Amino acid sequence: MRRGDLGDLAGSVGLGAWTAFGVLTMTVIGNGKPLYGDEDLLSWSVGHRPDVVVALARGLTATGTGVIPYVLCALAGIIAGRTLRRRAVTVALCLGCLGAGQAVRYGVMEFVARPRPSRAEWSTHASGWAFPSGHASTAALTAGLLVIAVYFRAPRGRTVLALVFGCWGALVGLTRVYLGVHWFTDVVGGWLFATGWLGMCLCAATWLLPAGFIAGTTHPDQEPTEDHAPQDPGRRGRARPA
Repeated sequence: MRRGDLGDLAGSVGLGAWTAFGVLTMTVIGNGKPLYGDEDLLSWSVGHRPDVVVALARGLTATGTGVIPYVLCALAGIIAGRTLRRRAVTVALCLGCLGAGQAVRYGVMEFVARPRPSRAEWSTHASGWAFPSGHASTAALTAGLLVIAVYFRAPRGRTVLALVFGCWGALVGLTRVYLGVHWFTDVVGGWLFATGWLGMCLCAATWLLPAGFIAGTTHPDQEPTEDHAPQDPGRRGRARPA
């Protein structure tokens, strides 16, 4: 894929996600209470909590915060890099993408200041405001980086790996609703935020990184050089004049 095409695709997806996130954010601010479906999904979750499922949900939700997402982002950087030096750079870029995204997301949470569901519904610990969900955005952003890394560096089995990473990112967000600490629209907001941020970062990377740095892509202006230009089959085997 040409770098320009990849940058345009990432930018378009990111812009679309940002637009949807902006609309949802304004709706949450203007409404001031749970949106359509939020209370119904929370009520269903409260009424369907076997001990085994709650334990599994707590274990899964724990992978969406703390050191685990950063370790997985570092893994994405290692996968994406071709050489030791490039791996060091891609690890730093992935960690920077996640860290900066966390800072921006935290600022949005403070600005919106949406309350969480009632503590009586909680089945796990939570802190801070509700929108957008920190676990959902962190897991989705981490999963996105892993999917991008395996897409360009692991042509065999990349579909299965992408599905595994994508399902993990989605399930972490859903556990927040199941455990009663977030409204569903908080989780949707986290997914949209992560998609928009990742699209913006990938678009910037395609234009700012050196040519050939991103595996599986070509530079927009890359043309065959004289040394690599195809030879005329009819000239092969001709001896040079003495």
